[in-house]
Formats: sequence, C-alpha cells, structure tokens
Amino acid sequence: MERFKIIKKVGEGTFGSVWKALGTQTGEIVAIKTMKQKYHSLEECLNLPEVKSLRKMKKHKNIVQLKEILIENNILFCVFEYLECDLYKLIVSRAKNPFSEDQIRNWFFQVFQALDHMHRCAGYFPRDLKPENLLVTKDEWTIKVADFGKAREICSQPPFTDYISTRWYRAPEVLLKSSSYNAAVDMWAMGTILAELFTLSPLFPGTTEADELYKICDVIGSPNQESWAEGLQIAKSIGFQFPQVPGARDLKMLIPSASDAAISLVKSLCSWDPNKRPTAQEAL
Repeated sequence: MERFKIIKKVGEGTFGSVWKALGTQTGEIVAIKTMKQKYHSLEECLNLPEVKSLRKMKKHKNIVQLKEILIENNILFCVFEYLECDLYKLIVSRAKNPFSEDQIRNWFFQVFQALDHMHRCAGYFPRDLKPENLLVTKDEWTIKVADFGKAREICSQPPFTDYISTRWYRAPEVLLKSSSYNAAVDMWAMGTILAELFTLSPLFPGTTEADELYKICDVIGSPNQESWAEGLQIAKSIGFQFPQVPGARDLKMLIPSASDAAISLVKSLCSWDPNKRPTAQEAL
C-alpha cells in the first residue's frame, strides 16, 4: 500500500470504505475499497462474490475494472479504476433541469450492454443496481456498472438473501422474500432508474417493504392471476395481501417528458412477472 497516497474518502458502506488515491509510481488516480472484515488468506479473498465475479468477467468498457487486490495485516484492499461521479450525485445536482432523452438513451444502451455481458457471457447478476452504483466519467458520456459485493452466479442454487439493493429499486419478488429470483431483478431496477432519470424523483419511494409494494400497486396496478399468479401465491405464503387497486395510473402523466418508446420500456421492465421482463439483450 506504500505505492498509493490516499487523497480522500469517497464512500462508506456496510462492508467497507472507498478511498480516492494516487498511484505514487504511476501517477494514476484510483479508487481503493477497504473491507472491514479481516481476511487470513488470499484464497479466502478470491472467493468473495465481488472479487470472484470481477475476475471471471472479461474486461468490458461499461464495467468498472478491478486492477489488483492486496492484503496487508489481514486487511483486503481492492484497487479499481476511478470515475468522477455517479448517477445519484448527478440526479441531485440537476435540481429541476432533467436529462435529455438522448443522454438517458446513451447511458442505458451502455448499461444494458454491460448487463448483457454479465448475464449471458459471464454468468453473473449484480443484484444491487441503483443510481449510486452507476458511475459516470467527468464528461458525463460514459457510464459503468460498479459494486459487485452482492453479485451471484446465474447458475447458483437458491435460496438467496432477500436483502439486496436499496428498497426503491428492489423487485417485487425480492420484497416478498422469494428465495429463487434471478437476473430479472436487475431489469426491474433498470426500469425504476429509467423513470427516475426523466423525473429526478424515485418511481416507487416506499418507506418499508410493504409500503414499497403499495407504491408499486399505485403506479402499475395490483397484480392478478393473469399478470403474476406466482406472486399472489408467494404473497399468500407469507400472509401479505396486495391492496386492490382497480387500474394502473397513466405512466405518461407521471413521466410527461418521456417518449412513448421510453414509457413502453419502463412498463415492460417493471412487469410484475419476472418472466415477462425483457432480458438485457432484448432491451438493447
């Protein structure tokens, strides 16, 4: 670690901290993630979901690159490429000046390319897509997916943990504590983020898991046997009853600046039934 000079802390999470640093030998600015948990062997570190998934994925221009991993005094340091900003900070900074649809389309094309690579080629789904984990270059042109601490292999066997992603971007099957979800949870998150970039406000700002489901019903209508029979069974098994909202509100009224094509994509990505959501390849 003597090869790096710490500049400042740029992030703090449940599992560790992220620091902006300078490579003293290379002059390169990097992001260094330090883990709170102590590790006693390199093998233990290499089996972490984040490290394992990033090492398996071939380099992709829209996935933040892991440059190296270091262990000193049983502390794991992951050295990543550094990007200036993230979508959350950009959303906050915009105030009442929304992004153009051309800009949003450009970003989403890049992220869907990254997800297609992850889902089909690398066999992983990140499970934690949210504006904070979509990093943007200084010129606001290139966007990259970051933070694979909760990534899982497509071929992994459930049960999976239900506590993934920030609540506002969490898919209904996860909110209902299903243990057998798949990469479709990433597509739901993309639908919510897409809407948020147009309005600068979250689409489903629930205060609890139950309230989150109520907010979803209020926007897209309650699920029924036709739209998500399996979801009704999952809800029944945990004693949750969906509110009976007779019809969905018009998304065009909620997202007035979006084109019909964008509205259509939000609707398909935010389908109750995971099987009815498009894959990343189809979304492209």
